[in-house]
Amino acid sequence: MTKRIGSRAEYRWFLTIPTRWMDNDAFGHVNNVIYYSWFDTTVARFLMDTGALQPLASEIVGYVVETQCRYFSPIAFPETVTAGLRVARIGNSSVRYDIGIFRDQDERAAAEGHFIHAYVTKATNRPTPVPEAMRAVLARYLADFA
Repeated sequence: MTKRIGSRAEYRWFLTIPTRWMDNDAFGHVNNVIYYSWFDTTVARFLMDTGALQPLASEIVGYVVETQCRYFSPIAFPETVTAGLRVARIGNSSVRYDIGIFRDQDERAAAEGHFIHAYVTKATNRPTPVPEAMRAVLARYLADFA
């Protein structure tokens, strides 16, 4: 079954990321592991830039419990990518972030995936509900799948 490739219009928040010479592998394109680094960077910057969470100062932290990526077209240095993010689901103590990676100004994603954080208190390392203030910020970026 072929999955539909997403477009920029389906994402709510964006981050521009330059590729680096070292991102290319022996096949001449960005290695798959770099996409996961882009996902991690995108979610962290989203949380900090929107004020949803300040990881170093917060009493809670999000642990990555699941991540996945589907690749549609290769990217290579020196291209620039834009990572698009939308909040797909806000659970009691977890959040699923969907991320699309777009080459230069392309409207269709070169890759798409997701990143799930389970939130825990730093002191106990035990699950904790997503705080209401954070939930309110995340809700502004919630995907509209209707």
